[in-house]
Amino acid sequence: MAKKNQEHTPKLLVREATPADVPALVDLTARVYTPEWGHSAEMLRSQQTHFPEGQFVVEYEGKIVGYCATFRVDEATALAAHTWMQVTGGGMASRHRRDGNWLYGMEVVVHPDYRNMRIGQRLYQARKRLCIDLKLRGIVFGGRIPGLARSIHRYGSAEAYVQAVVEGKRRDPTLSFQLSNEFEVVGLLRGYVPSDYDSLGYAAHLVWRNPQLLDHPDIPSIPSTQRLPDMVRVASVQYQQRRIRSFEEFATQVEYFTDIAADYSADFVTFPELITLQLLSIENAELSPVESIRKLSQYTPQVKELFSRLAVHYNINIIAGSHPTEQANGDIHNVCYVCLRDGSIHEQEKIHPTPSERTVWNITGGDTAATILTDCGPIGVMICYDSEFPEVARHLTDQGALILFVPFCTDVREGYLRVRYCSQARAIENQCYVVLSGNVGNLPGVNNFDIQYGQSCILTPSDFPFARDGIAADSTPNIETVLFADLHLESLARARNAGAVQNLKDRRFDLYETRWTRKSEAKS
Repeated sequence: MAKKNQEHTPKLLVREATPADVPALVDLTARVYTPEWGHSAEMLRSQQTHFPEGQFVVEYEGKIVGYCATFRVDEATALAAHTWMQVTGGGMASRHRRDGNWLYGMEVVVHPDYRNMRIGQRLYQARKRLCIDLKLRGIVFGGRIPGLARSIHRYGSAEAYVQAVVEGKRRDPTLSFQLSNEFEVVGLLRGYVPSDYDSLGYAAHLVWRNPQLLDHPDIPSIPSTQRLPDMVRVASVQYQQRRIRSFEEFATQVEYFTDIAADYSADFVTFPELITLQLLSIENAELSPVESIRKLSQYTPQVKELFSRLAVHYNINIIAGSHPTEQANGDIHNVCYVCLRDGSIHEQEKIHPTPSERTVWNITGGDTAATILTDCGPIGVMICYDSEFPEVARHLTDQGALILFVPFCTDVREGYLRVRYCSQARAIENQCYVVLSGNVGNLPGVNNFDIQYGQSCILTPSDFPFARDGIAADSTPNIETVLFADLHLESLARARNAGAVQNLKDRRFDLYETRWTRKSEAKS
Protein backbone atom coordinates (compact mmCIF):
# COMPACT_ATOMS: atom_id res chain seq x y z
CA MET A 1 0.00 0.00 0.00
CA ALA A 2 1.39 3.38 -0.95
CA LYS A 3 2.04 5.59 2.03
CA LYS A 4 0.00 8.78 2.05
CA ASN A 5 1.83 12.08 2.09
CA GLN A 6 2.70 13.41 5.53
CA GLU A 7 1.90 17.00 6.48
CA HIS A 8 5.41 18.37 6.74
CA THR A 9 4.71 21.99 5.77
CA PRO A 10 5.41 24.18 8.81
CA LYS A 11 2.91 26.86 9.79
CA LEU A 12 5.49 28.64 11.91
CA LEU A 13 9.13 29.20 10.96
CA VAL A 14 12.04 30.77 12.80
CA ARG A 15 14.57 31.76 10.16
CA GLU A 16 17.22 34.31 9.26
CA ALA A 17 15.93 37.64 8.06
CA THR A 18 16.45 38.52 4.39
CA PRO A 19 16.40 41.81 2.46
CA ALA A 20 12.95 40.89 1.16
CA ASP A 21 11.66 41.05 4.76
CA VAL A 22 12.61 44.69 5.27
CA PRO A 23 9.24 46.30 4.32
CA ALA A 24 7.37 43.90 6.61
CA LEU A 25 9.84 44.60 9.44
CA VAL A 26 9.42 48.35 9.00
CA ASP A 27 5.66 47.86 9.41
CA LEU A 28 6.12 45.50 12.38
CA THR A 29 8.41 47.81 14.36
CA ALA A 30 6.15 50.78 13.55
CA ARG A 31 3.19 48.81 14.88
CA VAL A 32 5.02 48.06 18.13
CA TYR A 33 6.91 51.34 18.67
CA THR A 34 4.86 53.83 16.57
CA PRO A 35 6.11 55.00 13.14
CA GLU A 36 8.34 57.64 14.75
CA TRP A 37 10.29 55.14 16.85
CA GLY A 38 10.17 52.08 14.60
CA HIS A 39 13.18 50.87 12.66
CA SER A 40 13.78 52.44 9.29
CA ALA A 41 14.55 50.42 6.18
CA GLU A 42 18.10 51.75 6.33
CA MET A 43 18.59 50.48 9.88
CA LEU A 44 17.23 47.04 9.04
CA ARG A 45 19.35 46.70 5.92
CA SER A 46 22.41 47.81 7.87
CA GLN A 47 21.79 45.16 10.56
CA GLN A 48 21.62 42.46 7.90
CA THR A 49 24.69 43.78 6.10
CA HIS A 50 26.88 43.75 9.20
CA PHE A 51 25.79 40.40 10.65
CA PRO A 52 23.23 38.59 8.48
CA GLU A 53 23.27 35.34 10.48
CA GLY A 54 22.33 37.23 13.64
CA GLN A 55 18.99 38.60 12.45
CA PHE A 56 15.95 36.34 12.93
CA VAL A 57 12.28 36.52 12.03
CA VAL A 58 9.33 34.41 13.09
CA GLU A 59 6.91 33.75 10.25
CA TYR A 60 3.43 32.40 10.97
CA GLU A 61 1.28 31.30 8.06
CA GLY A 62 3.32 33.52 5.75
CA LYS A 63 3.19 36.62 7.96
CA ILE A 64 6.18 37.99 9.88
CA VAL A 65 5.10 38.25 13.51
CA GLY A 66 8.44 38.51 15.34
CA TYR A 67 11.95 39.86 14.83
CA CYS A 68 15.20 40.01 16.75
CA ALA A 69 18.51 41.65 15.89
CA THR A 70 21.97 40.85 17.23
CA PHE A 71 25.62 41.60 16.54
CA ARG A 72 28.98 40.53 17.94
CA VAL A 73 30.82 42.71 20.39
CA ASP A 74 34.02 42.46 22.46
CA GLU A 75 33.80 41.70 26.16
CA ALA A 76 35.07 45.09 27.32
CA THR A 77 32.31 46.89 25.42
CA ALA A 78 29.66 44.35 26.34
CA LEU A 79 30.21 44.59 30.09
CA ALA A 80 30.95 48.32 30.36
CA ALA A 81 28.28 50.95 30.97
CA HIS A 82 26.62 52.07 27.72
CA THR A 83 23.42 53.32 26.14
CA TRP A 84 21.43 51.64 23.39
CA MET A 85 22.36 54.32 20.85
CA GLN A 86 26.06 54.07 21.71
CA VAL A 87 26.45 50.30 21.62
CA THR A 88 24.29 49.70 18.52
CA GLY A 89 25.65 52.60 16.47
CA GLY A 90 22.26 54.28 16.37
CA GLY A 91 20.46 51.03 15.64
CA MET A 92 22.63 50.22 12.63
CA ALA A 93 24.63 47.43 14.32
CA SER A 94 27.66 49.27 12.95
CA ARG A 95 29.73 48.37 16.01
CA HIS A 96 29.63 44.71 15.03
CA ARG A 97 33.04 43.03 15.35
CA ARG A 98 33.72 39.84 13.47
CA ASP A 99 36.00 38.69 16.30
CA GLY A 100 33.65 39.79 19.09
CA ASN A 101 33.28 37.10 21.77
CA TRP A 102 29.83 38.17 23.03
CA LEU A 103 26.50 38.33 21.21
CA TYR A 104 24.68 41.60 21.79
CA GLY A 105 20.88 41.46 21.72
CA MET A 106 19.88 44.83 20.36
CA GLU A 107 16.21 44.19 19.61
CA VAL A 108 13.26 41.83 20.06
CA VAL A 109 9.90 42.76 18.56
CA VAL A 110 6.69 40.69 18.71
CA HIS A 111 3.45 41.56 16.91
CA PRO A 112 0.84 42.47 19.56
CA ASP A 113 -1.74 40.09 18.09
CA TYR A 114 0.58 37.07 18.49
CA ARG A 115 1.92 37.54 22.02
CA ASN A 116 0.19 34.42 23.33
CA MET A 117 2.29 32.11 21.11
CA ARG A 118 5.66 32.40 22.89
CA ILE A 119 7.20 34.19 19.92
CA GLY A 120 9.70 35.97 22.16
CA GLN A 121 10.75 32.67 23.71
CA ARG A 122 11.44 31.23 20.27
CA LEU A 123 13.61 34.21 19.35
CA TYR A 124 15.60 33.88 22.57
CA GLN A 125 16.14 30.20 21.80
CA ALA A 126 17.41 31.12 18.32
CA ARG A 127 19.89 33.55 19.87
CA LYS A 128 21.14 30.95 22.31
CA ARG A 129 21.63 28.38 19.56
CA LEU A 130 23.60 30.93 17.53
CA CYS A 131 25.75 31.82 20.54
CA ILE A 132 26.54 28.18 21.22
CA ASP A 133 27.23 27.44 17.56
CA LEU A 134 29.68 30.34 17.32
CA LYS A 135 31.28 29.35 20.66
CA LEU A 136 30.81 32.85 22.07
CA ARG A 137 31.07 33.67 25.78
CA GLY A 138 27.40 34.49 26.04
CA ILE A 139 24.62 36.98 25.28
CA VAL A 140 24.42 40.49 26.73
CA PHE A 141 21.88 43.30 26.40
CA GLY A 142 19.99 46.01 28.22
CA GLY A 143 16.53 44.84 29.26
CA ARG A 144 13.56 47.11 29.91
CA ILE A 145 12.10 47.30 33.43
CA PRO A 146 8.66 48.77 32.65
CA GLY A 147 7.28 48.31 36.15
CA LEU A 148 9.81 50.76 37.59
CA ALA A 149 7.93 54.04 37.06
CA ARG A 150 4.83 52.71 38.84
CA SER A 151 6.83 51.39 41.79
CA ILE A 152 9.71 53.82 42.31
CA HIS A 153 7.87 55.54 45.16
CA ARG A 154 7.68 52.23 47.03
CA TYR A 155 11.26 51.09 46.51
CA GLY A 156 13.02 54.44 46.43
CA SER A 157 15.57 53.54 43.75
CA ALA A 158 15.92 51.54 40.56
CA GLU A 159 18.51 49.33 42.26
CA ALA A 160 16.12 48.38 45.05
CA TYR A 161 13.31 47.65 42.58
CA VAL A 162 15.51 45.38 40.44
CA GLN A 163 16.77 43.58 43.55
CA ALA A 164 13.18 42.90 44.62
CA VAL A 165 12.42 41.40 41.20
CA VAL A 166 15.56 39.26 41.30
CA GLU A 167 14.62 37.95 44.75
CA GLY A 168 11.10 37.11 43.57
CA LYS A 169 9.42 39.64 45.84
CA ARG A 170 8.11 41.67 42.91
CA ARG A 171 7.11 40.76 39.36
CA ASP A 172 8.15 42.94 36.44
CA PRO A 173 6.49 42.11 33.09
CA THR A 174 9.80 42.15 31.19
CA LEU A 175 12.60 41.56 33.69
CA SER A 176 10.86 38.56 35.26
CA PHE A 177 10.58 37.05 31.77
CA GLN A 178 14.31 37.59 31.20
CA LEU A 179 15.17 35.95 34.50
CA SER A 180 12.97 32.94 33.68
CA ASN A 181 14.99 32.56 30.47
CA GLU A 182 18.23 32.07 32.46
CA PHE A 183 19.56 35.63 32.17
CA GLU A 184 21.22 37.22 35.19
CA VAL A 185 21.46 40.86 36.21
CA VAL A 186 25.02 42.20 36.36
CA GLY A 187 24.12 45.84 36.89
CA LEU A 188 21.96 48.78 35.83
CA LEU A 189 22.38 50.92 32.72
CA ARG A 190 21.36 54.54 33.37
CA GLY A 191 19.95 56.49 30.43
CA TYR A 192 19.91 53.35 28.26
CA VAL A 193 16.83 54.54 26.33
CA PRO A 194 15.89 57.98 27.69
CA SER A 195 12.48 57.88 25.96
CA ASP A 196 11.50 54.70 27.81
CA TYR A 197 9.46 56.51 30.44
CA ASP A 198 8.02 53.34 31.99
CA SER A 199 11.59 52.25 32.81
CA LEU A 200 12.64 55.83 33.73
CA GLY A 201 15.35 55.46 31.09
CA TYR A 202 16.97 52.57 32.97
CA ALA A 203 17.72 49.07 31.70
CA ALA A 204 18.84 45.97 33.53
CA HIS A 205 22.29 44.91 32.32
CA LEU A 206 21.65 41.23 31.57
CA VAL A 207 23.88 38.35 30.53
CA TRP A 208 23.41 34.69 29.62
CA ARG A 209 26.60 32.67 29.73
CA ASN A 210 27.22 29.93 27.19
CA PRO A 211 26.98 26.72 29.26
CA GLN A 212 29.27 24.84 26.88
CA LEU A 213 32.16 27.14 27.77
CA LEU A 214 31.77 26.86 31.53
CA ASP A 215 33.53 23.78 32.90
CA HIS A 216 32.23 21.52 30.16
CA PRO A 217 34.49 18.58 29.32
CA ASP A 218 36.05 18.38 25.88
CA ILE A 219 34.11 15.43 24.48
CA PRO A 220 33.18 14.35 20.97
CA SER A 221 29.94 15.87 19.78
CA ILE A 222 27.03 14.08 18.15
CA PRO A 223 27.25 14.63 14.39
CA SER A 224 24.36 16.74 13.16
CA THR A 225 23.54 19.12 10.34
CA GLN A 226 21.75 21.41 12.81
CA ARG A 227 22.64 23.18 16.03
CA LEU A 228 21.62 20.87 18.85
CA PRO A 229 20.93 22.10 22.36
CA ASP A 230 23.04 20.59 25.12
CA MET A 231 19.96 19.95 27.25
CA VAL A 232 16.48 18.83 26.21
CA ARG A 233 13.66 18.93 28.76
CA VAL A 234 11.03 16.24 28.29
CA ALA A 235 7.68 15.76 29.99
CA SER A 236 5.65 12.56 30.20
CA VAL A 237 1.93 12.67 31.02
CA GLN A 238 0.54 9.76 33.02
CA TYR A 239 -3.03 10.28 31.87
CA GLN A 240 -6.18 9.41 33.82
CA GLN A 241 -8.87 7.89 31.62
CA ARG A 242 -12.32 9.14 32.67
CA ARG A 243 -15.72 9.45 31.07
CA ILE A 244 -16.34 12.66 29.13
CA ARG A 245 -19.36 14.29 27.53
CA SER A 246 -17.83 16.02 24.49
CA PHE A 247 -14.70 16.39 22.36
CA GLU A 248 -14.29 19.84 23.89
CA GLU A 249 -13.95 18.25 27.33
CA PHE A 250 -11.22 15.96 25.97
CA ALA A 251 -9.49 18.97 24.41
CA THR A 252 -9.62 20.85 27.71
CA GLN A 253 -7.89 18.00 29.55
CA VAL A 254 -5.18 17.66 26.90
CA GLU A 255 -4.58 21.42 26.84
CA TYR A 256 -4.28 21.48 30.62
CA PHE A 257 -1.34 19.07 30.55
CA THR A 258 0.23 20.76 27.54
CA ASP A 259 0.07 24.08 29.36
CA ILE A 260 1.73 22.56 32.43
CA ALA A 261 4.56 21.08 30.36
CA ALA A 262 5.07 24.39 28.55
CA ASP A 263 5.09 26.34 31.82
CA TYR A 264 8.01 24.16 32.92
CA SER A 265 9.80 24.99 29.63
CA ALA A 266 9.65 21.43 28.31
CA ASP A 267 10.77 20.86 24.73
CA PHE A 268 8.61 17.73 24.39
CA VAL A 269 5.45 16.44 26.05
CA THR A 270 4.35 12.83 25.54
CA PHE A 271 0.84 11.42 25.86
CA PRO A 272 -0.11 7.71 26.13
CA GLU A 273 -1.06 5.21 23.45
CA LEU A 274 -4.77 5.10 22.55
CA ILE A 275 -5.46 8.21 24.61
CA THR A 276 -8.39 8.99 22.29
CA LEU A 277 -10.34 5.85 23.27
CA GLN A 278 -11.73 8.16 25.92
CA LEU A 279 -13.83 9.71 23.14
CA LEU A 280 -15.91 6.52 22.89
CA SER A 281 -17.46 7.37 26.25
CA ILE A 282 -19.17 10.44 24.74
CA GLU A 283 -21.99 8.60 22.98
CA ASN A 284 -21.78 5.47 25.13
CA ALA A 285 -23.41 3.49 22.30
CA GLU A 286 -23.62 -0.28 22.06
CA LEU A 287 -21.09 -0.97 19.32
CA SER A 288 -18.99 -3.98 18.46
CA PRO A 289 -15.23 -3.57 19.02
CA VAL A 290 -14.55 -3.11 15.29
CA GLU A 291 -17.44 -0.63 14.93
CA SER A 292 -16.11 1.30 17.95
CA ILE A 293 -12.69 1.72 16.42
CA ARG A 294 -14.11 2.85 13.07
CA LYS A 295 -16.34 5.31 14.91
CA LEU A 296 -13.31 6.63 16.75
CA SER A 297 -11.40 7.09 13.49
CA GLN A 298 -13.95 9.74 12.49
CA TYR A 299 -12.33 12.06 15.04
CA THR A 300 -8.98 11.98 13.21
CA PRO A 301 -9.18 15.50 11.68
CA GLN A 302 -10.18 17.02 15.03
CA VAL A 303 -7.44 15.14 16.89
CA LYS A 304 -4.74 16.30 14.48
CA GLU A 305 -5.97 19.88 14.51
CA LEU A 306 -6.11 19.95 18.32
CA PHE A 307 -2.59 18.69 18.97
CA SER A 308 -1.05 20.74 16.16
CA ARG A 309 -2.72 23.90 17.43
CA LEU A 310 -1.52 23.26 20.97
CA ALA A 311 2.04 22.57 19.80
CA VAL A 312 2.24 25.93 18.05
CA HIS A 313 0.33 27.88 20.70
CA TYR A 314 2.39 26.56 23.63
CA ASN A 315 5.73 26.34 21.76
CA ILE A 316 6.26 22.68 22.55
CA ASN A 317 6.72 19.50 20.53
CA ILE A 318 3.90 17.03 21.23
CA ILE A 319 4.06 13.24 20.96
CA ALA A 320 0.30 12.87 20.78
CA GLY A 321 -0.03 9.32 22.08
CA SER A 322 -1.78 7.29 19.40
CA HIS A 323 -5.13 7.27 17.63
CA PRO A 324 -6.79 4.54 15.53
CA THR A 325 -6.93 5.88 11.99
CA GLU A 326 -8.69 4.43 8.96
CA GLN A 327 -6.50 4.16 5.87
CA ALA A 328 -7.49 4.72 2.25
CA ASN A 329 -7.90 0.97 1.71
CA GLY A 330 -10.15 0.58 4.75
CA ASP A 331 -7.49 -0.82 7.11
CA ILE A 332 -7.24 0.60 10.63
CA HIS A 333 -3.75 1.54 11.80
CA ASN A 334 -2.71 2.69 15.27
CA VAL A 335 -1.02 6.02 14.51
CA CYS A 336 1.06 8.37 16.64
CA TYR A 337 0.82 11.96 15.44
CA VAL A 338 3.94 13.97 16.27
CA CYS A 339 3.02 17.65 16.20
CA LEU A 340 6.01 19.97 16.23
CA ARG A 341 5.99 23.53 17.45
CA ASP A 342 6.64 24.82 13.94
CA GLY A 343 3.17 23.55 12.96
CA SER A 344 4.28 20.48 11.01
CA ILE A 345 2.62 17.11 11.60
CA HIS A 346 4.42 13.75 11.31
CA GLU A 347 3.10 10.21 11.65
CA GLN A 348 4.48 6.97 13.03
CA GLU A 349 2.29 3.88 12.74
CA LYS A 350 2.48 1.02 15.19
CA ILE A 351 4.47 -1.73 13.49
CA HIS A 352 3.41 -4.63 15.72
CA PRO A 353 -0.24 -4.71 16.81
CA THR A 354 -0.74 -6.96 19.81
CA PRO A 355 -2.73 -10.20 19.39
CA SER A 356 -5.66 -8.50 21.14
CA GLU A 357 -5.55 -5.48 18.81
CA ARG A 358 -5.49 -7.74 15.77
CA THR A 359 -8.33 -10.04 16.85
CA VAL A 360 -10.64 -7.67 18.75
CA TRP A 361 -10.19 -4.39 16.86
CA ASN A 362 -8.91 -5.70 13.52
CA ILE A 363 -5.95 -3.30 13.63
CA THR A 364 -3.17 -3.92 11.11
CA GLY A 365 0.45 -2.85 11.42
CA GLY A 366 2.43 -0.26 9.49
CA ASP A 367 5.64 -1.07 7.66
CA THR A 368 7.97 1.89 8.17
CA ALA A 369 9.92 3.33 11.09
CA ALA A 370 11.55 6.67 10.35
CA THR A 371 13.14 9.35 12.47
CA ILE A 372 11.54 12.77 12.77
CA LEU A 373 13.82 15.79 12.65
CA THR A 374 12.99 18.28 15.40
CA ASP A 375 14.62 21.44 16.68
CA CYS A 376 16.15 19.26 19.43
CA GLY A 377 17.62 16.68 17.08
CA PRO A 378 16.24 13.53 15.47
CA ILE A 379 13.75 11.45 17.48
CA GLY A 380 11.92 8.17 17.01
CA VAL A 381 8.60 6.74 18.20
CA MET A 382 7.89 3.14 19.17
CA ILE A 383 4.26 2.54 20.13
CA CYS A 384 4.04 0.18 23.12
CA TYR A 385 4.55 -3.39 21.76
CA ASP A 386 7.07 -2.06 19.20
CA SER A 387 9.48 -1.43 22.08
CA GLU A 388 9.65 -5.20 22.65
CA PHE A 389 11.32 -5.73 19.27
CA PRO A 390 14.96 -4.55 19.35
CA GLU A 391 15.14 -4.22 15.57
CA VAL A 392 12.79 -1.20 15.60
CA ALA A 393 14.88 0.79 18.08
CA ARG A 394 18.12 -0.14 16.33
CA HIS A 395 16.68 0.96 12.98
CA LEU A 396 15.69 4.33 14.44
CA THR A 397 19.01 4.77 16.22
CA ASP A 398 20.93 3.96 13.04
CA GLN A 399 19.03 6.83 11.42
CA GLY A 400 20.30 9.16 14.15
CA ALA A 401 17.56 9.11 16.79
CA LEU A 402 18.78 10.41 20.15
CA ILE A 403 15.49 10.12 22.05
CA LEU A 404 12.92 7.36 21.60
CA PHE A 405 9.34 8.00 22.75
CA VAL A 406 7.16 5.07 23.80
CA PRO A 407 3.45 5.86 24.26
CA PHE A 408 2.02 2.72 25.86
CA CYS A 409 -1.26 1.26 27.06
CA THR A 410 -1.18 -1.81 29.33
CA ASP A 411 -3.89 -3.39 31.44
CA VAL A 412 -1.93 -5.30 34.10
CA ARG A 413 1.45 -5.03 35.79
CA GLU A 414 2.94 -7.95 33.87
CA GLY A 415 2.17 -6.28 30.56
CA TYR A 416 3.55 -2.96 31.77
CA LEU A 417 6.79 -4.55 32.94
CA ARG A 418 7.35 -6.12 29.53
CA VAL A 419 7.29 -2.64 28.01
CA ARG A 420 9.38 -1.18 30.84
CA TYR A 421 12.12 -3.81 30.83
CA CYS A 422 12.39 -3.82 27.03
CA SER A 423 12.54 -0.03 26.88
CA GLN A 424 15.35 -0.03 29.43
CA ALA A 425 17.20 -2.54 27.26
CA ARG A 426 16.68 -0.31 24.21
CA ALA A 427 18.23 2.63 26.10
CA ILE A 428 21.27 0.58 27.06
CA GLU A 429 21.95 -1.20 23.78
CA ASN A 430 21.41 1.93 21.66
CA GLN A 431 22.91 4.44 24.15
CA CYS A 432 19.90 6.72 23.83
CA TYR A 433 17.12 8.13 25.99
CA VAL A 434 13.69 6.45 26.11
CA VAL A 435 10.54 8.23 27.35
CA LEU A 436 7.47 6.19 28.36
CA SER A 437 3.95 7.57 28.83
CA GLY A 438 0.95 5.45 29.86
CA ASN A 439 -2.73 5.53 30.74
CA VAL A 440 -4.21 4.96 34.18
CA GLY A 441 -7.82 4.68 35.32
CA ASN A 442 -10.80 2.85 33.86
CA LEU A 443 -13.42 3.30 31.15
CA PRO A 444 -16.29 0.92 31.90
CA GLY A 445 -18.28 0.05 28.79
CA VAL A 446 -15.52 0.80 26.29
CA ASN A 447 -14.64 -2.45 24.54
CA ASN A 448 -11.19 -3.89 25.29
CA PHE A 449 -10.28 -0.86 27.42
CA ASP A 450 -11.61 -1.88 30.81
CA ILE A 451 -8.64 -1.44 33.17
CA GLN A 452 -5.24 0.24 32.98
CA TYR A 453 -1.92 -0.21 34.74
CA GLY A 454 0.65 2.52 34.15
CA GLN A 455 3.91 3.78 35.57
CA SER A 456 5.47 6.32 33.24
CA CYS A 457 9.21 6.85 33.31
CA ILE A 458 12.16 8.46 31.54
CA LEU A 459 15.07 6.06 31.02
CA THR A 460 18.76 6.54 30.27
CA PRO A 461 21.73 4.38 29.35
CA SER A 462 23.50 2.77 32.29
CA ASP A 463 26.85 4.50 32.65
CA PHE A 464 28.55 7.19 34.73
CA PRO A 465 27.17 10.32 32.98
CA PHE A 466 23.59 9.27 33.77
CA ALA A 467 21.39 8.58 36.77
CA ARG A 468 22.77 5.77 38.94
CA ASP A 469 19.92 3.36 38.18
CA GLY A 470 19.37 4.43 34.56
CA ILE A 471 16.11 6.20 35.48
CA ALA A 472 16.00 9.96 34.97
CA ALA A 473 12.42 10.17 36.30
CA ASP A 474 9.81 7.71 37.55
CA SER A 475 6.19 7.96 38.65
CA THR A 476 3.99 6.44 41.28
CA PRO A 477 1.91 3.73 39.56
CA ASN A 478 -1.70 4.39 38.64
CA ILE A 479 -2.07 8.04 39.60
CA GLU A 480 -2.42 10.98 37.22
CA THR A 481 0.79 12.98 37.12
CA VAL A 482 3.43 14.61 34.91
CA LEU A 483 7.12 13.66 34.90
CA PHE A 484 9.98 15.95 33.87
CA ALA A 485 13.64 15.29 33.15
CA ASP A 486 16.53 17.20 31.63
CA LEU A 487 18.32 15.02 29.09
CA HIS A 488 21.85 16.06 28.10
CA LEU A 489 22.74 15.17 24.53
CA GLU A 490 26.45 15.62 25.17
CA SER A 491 26.21 12.85 27.76
CA LEU A 492 25.16 10.52 24.95
CA ALA A 493 28.20 11.60 22.95
CA ARG A 494 30.43 10.94 25.95
CA ALA A 495 28.95 7.47 26.51
CA ARG A 496 29.05 6.51 22.84
CA ASN A 497 32.64 7.64 22.36
CA ALA A 498 34.31 7.00 25.70
CA GLY A 499 31.90 5.09 27.94
CA ALA A 500 32.69 2.09 30.08
CA VAL A 501 30.96 0.11 27.32
CA GLN A 502 30.33 1.41 23.81
CA ASN A 503 27.47 -0.65 22.46
CA LEU A 504 27.02 1.21 19.19
CA LYS A 505 30.72 1.22 18.27
CA ASP A 506 31.37 -2.37 19.34
CA ARG A 507 28.73 -4.07 17.21
CA ARG A 508 30.10 -6.93 15.06
CA PHE A 509 29.16 -5.74 11.61
CA ASP A 510 31.26 -8.56 10.21
CA LEU A 511 28.83 -11.07 11.76
CA TYR A 512 25.35 -9.57 11.60
CA GLU A 513 23.31 -6.63 10.38
CA THR A 514 19.81 -5.19 10.67
CA ARG A 515 18.20 -4.49 7.31
CA TRP A 516 14.73 -3.02 6.96
CA THR A 517 12.79 -4.70 4.14
CA ARG A 518 10.04 -2.85 2.37
CA LYS A 519 6.78 -4.77 1.97
CA SER A 520 7.04 -4.44 -1.79
CA GLU A 521 10.45 -6.16 -1.68
CA ALA A 522 9.14 -8.96 0.52
CA LYS A 523 6.33 -9.75 -1.91
CA SER A 524 8.53 -9.77 -5.03
